[in-house]
Amino acid sequence: MEAVNAYVACADDIAAAIKGVAHLEPMFLATADKEAALLALAEARSRLDALALRVLAASDDVGEAHGLKDAAAWLAVKSRSTRRATRADLALARALEQHGEVADALASGVLRTEQARSIVGAVDALPRSVTTQTRELARDTMLGLAAHHDAHDLRQIGKRILDVVAPEVGECHEARLLAEEEARAAATVELSLVDDGEGRCRGRFTVPSHVGAMLRRHLLALANPARHTPEELTDEGGAWKPLDRRLGEAFVEYVERYPVDHTPQTAGVNATVVVTMTLEQLMGEHATALLDDGSRMSAGEARRLACEAGIIPAVLGTASQPLDLGRTARLFTKAQRVALGLRDRGCTARGCDTTASGCHAHHDAPWSRRGLTDLTNGRLLCPRHHRLAHDARYEMEVHADNSVTYVRRR
Repeated sequence: MEAVNAYVACADDIAAAIKGVAHLEPMFLATADKEAALLALAEARSRLDALALRVLAASDDVGEAHGLKDAAAWLAVKSRSTRRATRADLALARALEQHGEVADALASGVLRTEQARSIVGAVDALPRSVTTQTRELARDTMLGLAAHHDAHDLRQIGKRILDVVAPEVGECHEARLLAEEEARAAATVELSLVDDGEGRCRGRFTVPSHVGAMLRRHLLALANPARHTPEELTDEGGAWKPLDRRLGEAFVEYVERYPVDHTPQTAGVNATVVVTMTLEQLMGEHATALLDDGSRMSAGEARRLACEAGIIPAVLGTASQPLDLGRTARLFTKAQRVALGLRDRGCTARGCDTTASGCHAHHDAPWSRRGLTDLTNGRLLCPRHHRLAHDARYEMEVHADNSVTYVRRR
């Protein structure tokens, strides 16, 4: 009973100490004082975490008293924490019982909780054939490295710690770990897409790390501010768009501009979306078009995508007979794109400095109205101005110097 009261009294003292400074405004602290406060609080948090983990490791009877699997389940309910978090804490608490040196470093404040998790995880993951002496050397080595590396770095170091403490088995161990990671990644690949019925599609995916790195690299290249105008990088309120928003826009561009001649084939037909419109819808300003999956888009959007994207416009006559299923020369060739880049240098909208690599190829006389796909009928426009060119609310004027401006229709 006295021990429990001592822990509760400690918690009360901590709460009282926090309450004593809660009214103080840290904004007025000197820079050096803020630095000292941040480091001292981080150290205090480590000490408190170590104390809480010690109690948690010794609290199996709490779960039993309430008919639960363990104390983590009880703590999740009572503290309104996620069960995932409390179970992770319980796993660390039990591991620290077997790694006294790591527990001591955490309790002293020199180690952070996530660093401790990385160290015990790496040591416990060593092959059973590794001797106790080698395990202790690995643990002590990582504790020393913790003074200069965060938890993420320690996890990576832990995968190759045997290269340092036991080179004769390290390479084999690393190869096995990598093979297991790759097999696990390949077995858990998944992607789900759900249309919300309001013009948006939501999704989530899990892919191997190298695939995620490749996709992110591609999208970052497309989202590079150097490829966009200030207007494209800010929202309607003038605030800088967050990276997630810019990556989302880059992903849209990535899909829309995927080379149609490289799309996979099924039964000899490219995996290309077909957009069906009547001739009247194709020519109209306020019409809609039907996609082959049953969803709809505005005819203006369909005309924009027909300039470059991997869609096939299927134009029907009055008797619903196909008039045009996408002419071969609908899309500008690579050579034509190079020529447009040399001529236009970038987006031809006045005041826009988007480079050629960030532009779309646009038909002045719309392809949907039998405009030819040739240099005299083509121009480069950045994604934003390309959308305006197909927006019925705006009128595009071509000037003598081949630049264009837009005026909102009244």
